[in-house]
Amino acid sequence: MTEMYATFAGGCFWCMVEPFDQQPGIKSVVSGYTGGRTENPTYEEVCSESTGHVEAVQITFDPKLMPYEKLLETFWRQIDPTDAGGQFHDRGESYQTAIFYHDKAQKEAAEKSKQKLQESGKFKKPIVTKILPAQTFYPAETNHQDYYRKNPFHYEMYKQGSGRKAFIENNWQDENVFQSREQLSPMQYHVTQEKGTEPPFQNEYWDNEEEGIYTDIVSGKVLFSSRDKFDAGCGWPSFTKPVDPEETKELLDTSHGMRRVEVRSKTADSHLGHVFPDGPKEHGGQRYCMNSAAMRFIPKGKMAEEGYEAYLHLFD
Repeated sequence: MTEMYATFAGGCFWCMVEPFDQQPGIKSVVSGYTGGRTENPTYEEVCSESTGHVEAVQITFDPKLMPYEKLLETFWRQIDPTDAGGQFHDRGESYQTAIFYHDKAQKEAAEKSKQKLQESGKFKKPIVTKILPAQTFYPAETNHQDYYRKNPFHYEMYKQGSGRKAFIENNWQDENVFQSREQLSPMQYHVTQEKGTEPPFQNEYWDNEEEGIYTDIVSGKVLFSSRDKFDAGCGWPSFTKPVDPEETKELLDTSHGMRRVEVRSKTADSHLGHVFPDGPKEHGGQRYCMNSAAMRFIPKGKMAEEGYEAYLHLFD
């Protein structure tokens, strides 16, 4: 596998791992420090603003499965690119944003994407994220690695409390989502927008056994793979896990006098279904019970044609 590096500074590195982790072609996402004047800085030294380093993540990826341009898109959607003094509630030089390019092609791609964002008019203020040559990257201490996995509750509280989560939701919603909602069928609208439930055994995918991926009917984002689908006997399509955990969110649902965990898509904020702890134990024990009306199935043979070639590795 051909491997390349991508290095991004987007404020607190705790919040910059999850968006990239587990996406196709990503081998690792490491939190660390770069761009400073000293060697082997510690977290305390960087936070003291005395070393010149910024908190960053370094991503090892396969460009055949995950183009650098896609990483750039993901990066922009995690930050406020107009803030030169830090990110959200985290202030200071160590929290400034930057793209560190590793070769000429990355530099040109970064400059092009920055210009495109500026010209889009999405933000009234100038885009101030710096584009700089990559310098020595120093991995952070072990307790800062994969923070969203090790401390999920505190991570979510921090992301919300810092203001990052609200900023992303308010500024980075896909404009195509709003157009797609107007084209939904009555059942698709009832399920995704009104938190409805379609009839069991009378929906499109409950017994579909063809290889392929299931995408969000509104946003087109990939949600599930046929490789993780199983017959739960409930009459709805069921999966052991999502393809990209970053594209789903789980919320407590107390409707109808029950306590359940609702599953929604992050990009479109569509209701998808619920997750239950009664799935196959050998695959994690989860049963993602989804509504067919919330998804669109794309057969393996048509994935490349429809722009999902990067996910063909799921069927290797």
